[in-house]
Amino acid sequence: MLIKVFADSNALGEAAATDAAARIRAALAARGEARIIAATGASQFAFLDRLVRAPDLDWSRVEMFHLDEYVGLPADHPASFRKYLLERLIRPTGITRYHFLDGLQDPQQVCRDVGRALTERPIDVAFVGIGENGHLAFNDPPADFETDSPYLVVHLDERCRQQQVGEGWFGSVADVPDTAISMSVRQILRARAMVCVVPDARKAEAVQRSVEGPIDPMTPASILRTHPDITIYLDEASAALLESADE
Repeated sequence: MLIKVFADSNALGEAAATDAAARIRAALAARGEARIIAATGASQFAFLDRLVRAPDLDWSRVEMFHLDEYVGLPADHPASFRKYLLERLIRPTGITRYHFLDGLQDPQQVCRDVGRALTERPIDVAFVGIGENGHLAFNDPPADFETDSPYLVVHLDERCRQQQVGEGWFGSVADVPDTAISMSVRQILRARAMVCVVPDARKAEAVQRSVEGPIDPMTPASILRTHPDITIYLDEASAALLESADE
């Protein structure tokens, strides 16, 4: 695990996007295609803004999956991750091969259908974040570290739902769905490489527990430390509670 700390979220986003683009180019050169997993949320804004403008990257040969989606939320809802990815990644780059988690369909069937496509070939690089409660995708504590299913239906805890309100996606906790589809922890870890983007002081406690605490389902993102090729990008605010980090 490599940890890189930057002055602010913009510098963090620039560095993470440069890394991510290089990994996509390497996959394209080696295999003729790149398969990626994209995270969403406010923490990914600066990163995606810079990634979509990366030079010399043939997005027509990139295939995208996403980490999670609310059950029961239409694609045009302001908090929909399908809407988010269309606006912030798919349309700006012209990606034509993408697999959405449709929260309006039967969630178990969506898990099976998208999971089947996901597991056809290895993922080259996964873009992930860490939630305020330490969640990885929508795997809230205590996370399932054992299931081999590529996607699963999960229940969102109170702190996770409060985070969505705090970021401005919903007006109140009561508006936030309590069920979601999430990529499983084991499936996320199967990616060849991982770029983890975590800015902001509100993530400092979760970052500290994930990086320096025990690897434990109560801090789902702590499992990232078992991956052989992961770089965690922090800003000074999110790294504030760490005992040590590479600058």
